[in-house]
Amino acid sequence: MAVNQEYDKARDNGNTVDFEKAANSNAFKKLLEDRKKFILPLTIFFLIFYFLLPILTSYTTFLNTPAIGDISWVWIFAISQFAMTWILCTIYVKKANTFDEQAEQIVEEIKRGGDSK
Repeated sequence: MAVNQEYDKARDNGNTVDFEKAANSNAFKKLLEDRKKFILPLTIFFLIFYFLLPILTSYTTFLNTPAIGDISWVWIFAISQFAMTWILCTIYVKKANTFDEQAEQIVEEIKRGGDSK
């Protein structure tokens, strides 16, 4: 009951957002497209880089050759996967902040009565 009263109070103050209107806006569709253009290439890169190690060690001997002293290329490749994970994570977090800003702008525009079309 208290939740309904809070909702009614927020709605009366104009703090609600018409999410159907927001979902149909051009700005929201652009946000989804931007996210897809960012996430898809990073995901493909990650999967290729990740599965390349077991594939190369199973079917080739290239990574078994020494790179630096007794350290072989397989160790360098394996360690680079940890670095790659942290780098991709950092890139994603920074880019996600811009997506959050875009989403907030869309919400504010809808609250002001615009339809962002």
